[in-house]
Amino acid sequence: MAMNEIPVYLFVGFLESGKTRFIQETMEDPQFDSGDKTLLLVCEEGEEEYAPEKFGFPGVTVEYITDKEQLNPQNLQNMAQKSECGRVIIEYNGMWLMNDLAEALPANWLVYQCIATADGTTIKTYANDNAMRSLILDKLARSELLVVNRAEKVDDPESAQMIHKLVRQASRRCDIAYEYADGSVRYDDIPDPLPFKLDAPVIEIPEEFFGIWYMDCMDEPEKYNGKTVKFLAQVCQTNRAGKDCFVPGRFAMTCCVQDIQFVGFPCKYTGYAKLKQRDWITVTAKVNLKFHPIYKGQTQDSVGPVLTALDVQPAEPAAEDVVNFS
Repeated sequence: MAMNEIPVYLFVGFLESGKTRFIQETMEDPQFDSGDKTLLLVCEEGEEEYAPEKFGFPGVTVEYITDKEQLNPQNLQNMAQKSECGRVIIEYNGMWLMNDLAEALPANWLVYQCIATADGTTIKTYANDNAMRSLILDKLARSELLVVNRAEKVDDPESAQMIHKLVRQASRRCDIAYEYADGSVRYDDIPDPLPFKLDAPVIEIPEEFFGIWYMDCMDEPEKYNGKTVKFLAQVCQTNRAGKDCFVPGRFAMTCCVQDIQFVGFPCKYTGYAKLKQRDWITVTAKVNLKFHPIYKGQTQDSVGPVLTALDVQPAEPAAEDVVNFS
């Protein structure tokens, strides 16, 4: 018998970034009461503790996960059954990767919302450290909103640009909110024009902007559904692409050399077997949103952009082997 879907509200960010306070204030709001019992999973303990007696509704069970080995589907399912919850709120450990969580969630747990928090006194320092920056980008890639606390510390144009670019390296759909000590909130309004024409009969992607197109297509795939694109790519032959398919893509760098990864979309092409691994090609293809196993854990219902090649031609290598996301 199929299990009922359980919505998950996820809060991510480094220790002392304001996650606990954000969740506490959310739980104190009676309007957040869905009528369901709530399981609150806390994956790291900071200086600030929860005050369950101030929650605006009953039926909240608080569980602590202190070891990443506890983060597995069976253990989480046991906690859900014990609490009889109808929804889950997770305060995630900032040092753990998002893929670890995706693999640990029970099949019927669906992430409805992901909010990231950051401290204005430390975000610039973390952003300039390769290891910490990589962890920040890992969280921002799945988030719909970044809340920057103690915004007075980054209340200048240079800092705003730096944070905006940091977020855009990970996602073009993540909003940014700056929260000040007096309780006021300011939203980032820096524009994000795309370096190609979406209304063209064939959307031609300049080779240096492949990373931006890839990110935008993953963040807002509906914009490209049914449209035709043309781009320079390298061939990746992989079984994960599916029958009669390959993956045209590029090597992209998130923040440093250690983070270089190959990114692309599954592409159906009858002549795929003749293509050689790592060859450069120019692809003209139609984009459609479809179910594909390659998107498992990345998108809701494993639906994402799937290409159908209209034309594939040999091409000269790109001027730069690696692209970035900003």
